[in-house]
Order: sequence, then C-alpha cells, then structure tokens
Amino acid sequence: MSEQEKNQEMIAKIVSAFASRPDVSVDEIAALTKKLAGTLDEAGERGGNESVSDRPAEKTPSTPAIPIENAVTRSKVYCLCCGKGFKMLKRHIGAEHGLTEEAYRETFGLPDDFPLVAPDYSELKAKTAKKLGLGTYDRTSPKVATEATS
Repeated sequence: MSEQEKNQEMIAKIVSAFASRPDVSVDEIAALTKKLAGTLDEAGERGGNESVSDRPAEKTPSTPAIPIENAVTRSKVYCLCCGKGFKMLKRHIGAEHGLTEEAYRETFGLPDDFPLVAPDYSELKAKTAKKLGLGTYDRTSPKVATEATS
C-alpha cells in the first residue's frame, strides 16, 4: 500500500468517526476532511519524516467563529471556536476543544475578565444563593451559643 493510500485510509477513519457524532454538520465534516488532507500534504512536502508532535508549536492567533463583540448576549455566551451558544462555556471548551479557560482566553486574546457565563444565568445563580442564605456568614462577630442553660 502506498503512502498516499495509507493517508487516505487514515483520513477516512478519522472523518467517519467524527461524522458518527449526532451534533456534527455536513460543513464541519467537509472542513475536517480538507484540514486533514492539507496537513498530510504538508507533511509529504517536508518528506514525511517528522510527526506532528515533533514540530514546534506555532503561536498563531485563532480567528473566532463569530465576532468577539457578539460573543456575549444576556442569555447566552457563544463559543469562539465553533459559534455554538451556551449558558456556561467551561465544560464545552474543555470537552469539545480541549481548552482550559485560560487557554481559551489566550487563544483569542481575551481579557481575564471576559465572561464565560451568560449574564442572566449568573444573576439567577446569585439570586438563588442569596435566597438560600449562602454567603451571609459574618466572620467578624463572635458566635453566640443558642443552647439554653438549665
């Protein structure tokens, strides 16, 4: 089997595994196929002797899927990697894109205070916590015993 046939077989396996997911669109499948073919073509031009992990990491700023100024609305926070909207991004960016919050912010050049939780959801959680009495403990006053002495 030639090198090109091996590469095509590898691409087919990767793309078919990706396509089996229920949340994947046809455009995403086509984009992955094109990206994998391009990556293997680049490796072939260099002689194919070095693996992807042997190459030095390139620090290129990523282009967001949606404009950064449109990434946060009252009810949703949109992922800059894929454009999908969520109440909270932490789990999504970790599971789908393999990024931590810090790495996500660094990838797109976001400030440390850029919200990764929708403002409405954050306010709802804060109201619920206050209603339950969380965060009301006063650490400065001494604790008074409530037991009655007999």
